[in-house]
Amino acid sequence: MARIIAVANQKGGVGKTTTAVNLAAALARAPKRVLLVDLDPQGNATMGSGIDKRQLEDSVCDVLLGEAEVGSAIVRAPEEFDLLPGNIDLTAAEIRLMAEDEREQRLKRALAPLADRYDFIIIDCPPALSLLTLNALTAADSIIVPMQCEYYALEGLSALVDTIEALKARLNPSLEIEGVLRTMFDVRNNLANAVSAELINHFGDRVFRTIVPRNVRLAEAPSHGQSIVGYDKASRGGIAYMGLAGEVLRRQREREQAAKAAARAATAETVA
Repeated sequence: MARIIAVANQKGGVGKTTTAVNLAAALARAPKRVLLVDLDPQGNATMGSGIDKRQLEDSVCDVLLGEAEVGSAIVRAPEEFDLLPGNIDLTAAEIRLMAEDEREQRLKRALAPLADRYDFIIIDCPPALSLLTLNALTAADSIIVPMQCEYYALEGLSALVDTIEALKARLNPSLEIEGVLRTMFDVRNNLANAVSAELINHFGDRVFRTIVPRNVRLAEAPSHGQSIVGYDKASRGGIAYMGLAGEVLRRQREREQAAKAAARAATAETVA
């Protein structure tokens, strides 16, 4: 059963797409069966995965509008993970969906047949709490929140947490925060260190141990249509995202072990 993880933050420029692409590539090397969903009209995750967003036959837009089956829209990325690509057509799709019933459920229904095909489904969300983002959060089991350690980011995170709680009450009761990921981090910056400490104080072990530093190689990789894992795995950025994948895998193992223990306890109680 696939673990569906949305990578979201309503603030732009915090490393959402970088995180989605690199986490997908790192998990694929684990090796795990991975699908990356590009739900951002900018299509940067598609381009960063080595697929030209201008030459798509079908995309996630067609899937959301019911004009294509999800299987026909999926393409294989060069780095051995599958991609449900996106492009500017998603903007028009969002407008058309506004008048539809159960519009927040479109992505969830589309991904349902893929549950046994993948280990992880990673969704790259647009930088806004839009209908597209609501589709992602309705479909997801959990959310990774990339954020820079700066003052305004804390306010944005607070707003996102409020949105998650409201969405849990109405659309997706099981949604949880997978973790908060500190990105573009500069250890020499006193404010960054102070905000980081505040995050840990508030969110505890939901803050990933992995810290993604500012890294030139990480910024260069998308221009080559590659993840940092494929472009320069030994760089500081590459090491960070391999570490993030390791944390995600560890948390998944812990969940599976807890579920098995609960099942055994329930069986023992029934027998008794």
